[in-house]
Amino acid sequence: MSRAQPQPVATHRITGLEAFRLRLPLTRRAEREGRSRPFLEHILVRVEDALGSVGWGEITPVTDISQGADTLDTCWRQLREVLAPALLDHDWTRPEEAGAAWARVKGGQVARAGLDMACWDLWSRARGRPLSHALGGTRTAVATGVTLAAQSSVEQLVELVNRQVSRGYRSVTLTIGPGRDIEPVRAVRSTYPHLAVQADARGGYPETPESLAALRALDDYGLEQLRQPFAPGALVAHARLQRRLRTPVGLDLSVTGTDQLDTAIELEAARAVTLRVPLLGGLTAARRAHDRAVDAGWLVWCGGGREFGVGRAANVALAGLPGVSLLNEPAGADRNGTGEHGDIVEPPVRADDGVVAVPLAQPGLGHEVDEARVRALAGAVWRA
Repeated sequence: MSRAQPQPVATHRITGLEAFRLRLPLTRRAEREGRSRPFLEHILVRVEDALGSVGWGEITPVTDISQGADTLDTCWRQLREVLAPALLDHDWTRPEEAGAAWARVKGGQVARAGLDMACWDLWSRARGRPLSHALGGTRTAVATGVTLAAQSSVEQLVELVNRQVSRGYRSVTLTIGPGRDIEPVRAVRSTYPHLAVQADARGGYPETPESLAALRALDDYGLEQLRQPFAPGALVAHARLQRRLRTPVGLDLSVTGTDQLDTAIELEAARAVTLRVPLLGGLTAARRAHDRAVDAGWLVWCGGGREFGVGRAANVALAGLPGVSLLNEPAGADRNGTGEHGDIVEPPVRADDGVVAVPLAQPGLGHEVDEARVRALAGAVWRA
């Protein structure tokens, strides 16, 4: 009896790469909410290999961290000058290997994330596999939550929470800071005693007796997590606070790679982590962070950042991993402020009654990019 011959391993080499600077106008409602600019601008990347397989990725600029902020201009330059040329000169068989192209490049986490995402999409499409399954996902749907900005009054905040609960969101995250923490949390908790509530401090607290007293007072309100109370690098301060709280401290902006996560786990600096694909440098690193956090017994959330359709679809695929408890901010175009302008994929990424389906019937991201619309809206296009 003859033995079956092993199938050859497909090697990918990116032979074509296009980058689009895509600017989407905000709705009037979003402008009234105080957005600093009347538009959102991200970078979409399209990669194609020698066999004609195509993948899409999104570069979402990160400007809300105190150090190493990657602006859109910075990402555009890194992509064109360093990262794309390195990828074009690199052969790989699995998307985890694509990142070796820029292993020796310093910085550029956010721009890397878009290329890594595109390689995962291409690899999955070429094999007819949904991206979530390629990453190791097991879910068919994911519960979603929404982050709410601080409001001018407690009454306005409660009204806003009511609107989101009515739309089916299973969790709300309240943005807090020194002097605007206990009262908002108390008001929401008293109005919605059974709602899953998180508090996101965005690194805004100093480790002072006054701040510690306020943060410890929040322990009485049954929060799902207290996210990022201190600055990103203050892991020891987070560890000291976690020892004093029943509430899980969550890390977000602190985790820009698995090395930081390993250090945080060793210090017992938290008991939860939010995975953000741009901060981590791509889906490859985000999946690795998920595995390490789950092994440590930590809670895992998947966070968004007002991505356009491509990035939102990738977040949904990542949230299909078995250890992810919640997808925070799936943000359809209604949430990121771009309204009907933001639907650049078909079907649009949407939450229905607080749940978003993980697309499993189509390969790759599970959503088709409206390429003609992308090209029409692009303010700048670069080809390599």
